[in-house]
Amino acid sequence: MAKVPHRLYLTEEQMPKQWYNLRADMKEQPDPILNPATFQPVTEEDLYPVFCEKLAHQELDGETRYIDIPEEIQDFYKMYRPSPLIRAYNLEKALDTPAKIYYKFEGNNTSGSHKLNSAIAQAYYAKEQGLKGLTTETGAGQWGTALAEACSYYHIPLTVYMVKCSYEQKPFRKSVIETFDASIIPSPSDTTNVGRAILKEHPDTTGSLGCAISEAVEKAVSTPGYKYVLGSVLNQVLLHQSIIGLESKIAMEMLDEYPDVVIGCAGGGSNLGGLIAPFMQDKLLGRANTRFIAVEPASCPSLTRGRYAYDFCDTGRVTPMARMYTLGCDFIPSANHAGGLRYHGMSPILSKLYHDGYMDAISVEQTKVFEAATFFAKQETILPAPESAHAIYGAMEEAKKCKETGEAKTILFGLTGTGYFDMMAYSAYLNKSMNDYIPTDEELEPGFAGLPKIPGIQE
Repeated sequence: MAKVPHRLYLTEEQMPKQWYNLRADMKEQPDPILNPATFQPVTEEDLYPVFCEKLAHQELDGETRYIDIPEEIQDFYKMYRPSPLIRAYNLEKALDTPAKIYYKFEGNNTSGSHKLNSAIAQAYYAKEQGLKGLTTETGAGQWGTALAEACSYYHIPLTVYMVKCSYEQKPFRKSVIETFDASIIPSPSDTTNVGRAILKEHPDTTGSLGCAISEAVEKAVSTPGYKYVLGSVLNQVLLHQSIIGLESKIAMEMLDEYPDVVIGCAGGGSNLGGLIAPFMQDKLLGRANTRFIAVEPASCPSLTRGRYAYDFCDTGRVTPMARMYTLGCDFIPSANHAGGLRYHGMSPILSKLYHDGYMDAISVEQTKVFEAATFFAKQETILPAPESAHAIYGAMEEAKKCKETGEAKTILFGLTGTGYFDMMAYSAYLNKSMNDYIPTDEELEPGFAGLPKIPGIQE
């Protein structure tokens, strides 16, 4: 049998021409998104003040299995896709495991992550609709960078609200985002009503994605010709990110491989949902029984310690309400938290799959994450983003179990990006000033207490 290459690149012709909509094959659909004013399921028209019309349609379409990728987006993808499927031979050797470890590497673009897959799609639909500008939020900065690239490509003005502690930890994200002509504001800020209200109540807050979303939405709805776009959580984003899993599956079929375990880091769910999509389809249709593992930070444990409940998607409580695993929209992650994955909730699609037993989840402290990151970097020469290092940790743990049992399982994980903007975090780990923070049950309780009351649905 021929040896599997270290890196396998599909050709441009082999790249998927359609996105896959995982909801079409789910036994039960995620619960509907609710209008906060009426407590009724939202309609497409309800979403038009905030989202592009075609994106609003994708958000609510739970039936169309495959959706054509517009040719313009396919052409843009070809600048950095297909991305490689890599066999981690050196990592396997260092772990002395019989497991076969593969990873899908999404770091071959300036944003340093998978985020560009959805950013260019959302910018394309905004340009098609003739919008004058977009607003968004960003946590660690990967999404803000990716959307700045996409908006620059289509000459669309962009305003990015970046979580304040990340903004301060990663000053060069600002430089890159401004290189692509976008403006960036640390959140919460005094540029919006909701930002001023949050600062008045919590003047020393380090910010959260929920805060930044509130500001970006307010800015969009109050500026003529502007709409808001989001980089994770939403159904439309998981749809666009399915390109990751579809490419992975084609490549593994070429190698006559199929994963026993698929692992991804989990913050809002974009990369994990994209990676698992076609493999989860096989599980839902009874064609395979792959194990799926979401790995999240112990400091922001929405799946492992959150509640499955309706909640607002933002701290200012202006967005629709989604049923998801959540820590409460008022939850603010510790400023000590070094990476992204800091959203208070989880994708409704992934939340439903987890709730129904199709997926497992673990949480891990950040010192263990960085230990895995540095070990991986020494074996595979890629410095991973802290977010991706959660998946690396999960994959290494599974590989160690294979060493104990002697099982030669095939493990696939998502390496969503590179860590070159995270050197302050790496420095903190290396000089041993990094410490772990795990919220107590008492500290999580206020977030749960603030979950919305919905007559007849969530009392």
